[in-house]
Amino acid sequence: MSRVVIVGCGYVGLELGRQLAAADHKVTGVRRSDEGLAAVADAGLDAHRADATAPETLSGLPDADWVVFAASSGGRGADAARRVYVEGLRNVIDEYAGRDAPPDRLVYTSSTGVYGDHGGDFVDEETPIDPTTEKTRVLAAAERVALEGATDAGIEGTVARFAGLYGPGRYRLDRYLSGPVTEGYLNMVHREDAAGAVAFLLESDLARGDVVLVADDEPAKKWSFADWLAEECGVSPPPKRTVEERLAAESLSAAARRRLRTSKRCSNQRLRALGYEFAYPTYREGYRAAVEAFRSGADAASV
Repeated sequence: MSRVVIVGCGYVGLELGRQLAAADHKVTGVRRSDEGLAAVADAGLDAHRADATAPETLSGLPDADWVVFAASSGGRGADAARRVYVEGLRNVIDEYAGRDAPPDRLVYTSSTGVYGDHGGDFVDEETPIDPTTEKTRVLAAAERVALEGATDAGIEGTVARFAGLYGPGRYRLDRYLSGPVTEGYLNMVHREDAAGAVAFLLESDLARGDVVLVADDEPAKKWSFADWLAEECGVSPPPKRTVEERLAAESLSAAARRRLRTSKRCSNQRLRALGYEFAYPTYREGYRAAVEAFRSGADAASV
């Protein structure tokens, strides 16, 4: 049994905690709000209040063998992201590095957004990253903290680069059933597999000091995915538009325009080669529960 502390025990962290607790590890979920702490307790995990951006709150964190940093900046801008992902991560590393028995492992959950645009080509762990927005540059800086900063502190770090997360509460059926759907690729991973991959890397003691891309087996063309989803849900295919049509129709920030032009397909071959088995290898399996809920009469916005 290992002692695990999950800093930012939210959408993925709660599922990770449930999986690790089911495997008889002792799990503490760290949140900063009453609502967040209640969710941690409801998941059957030890709940601890702390804020990674406030170092004075971290001294009470329990000792740990493994630390997972999965905190969120709440969808805010680059400055907020830097405070959480870079400074907050560094605060957590510094807190644990100063202890008599520091953790053996740290996993930082990053994003495939750090790759930038690759014209629809495949990317993997060997592909140089090229973040195109200030926020994704912050994520790249946080990866360096997780690997280099953790190593300097005597803790071996791993970066898990997540593709787009989906699952309960985040299927977003309205977006794809109503449209219009803009062309491009979807790189996705179900919440259960995002958490499962992190648990696998920890329990199998793999990818120390390294990066692992966490995505499912099949990058999907958005138009094809939308048509499949509409057919499965028994509704008409949604309207579609090209990137240029969307740019002409909407007033977007420079960062949003860059994101819209960013195209890549994420390969999970390394994670597969390490031995991870997906619960939901593609969106077809992963969206089955959402399709069944919709067909049973649930509002798409609530699925």
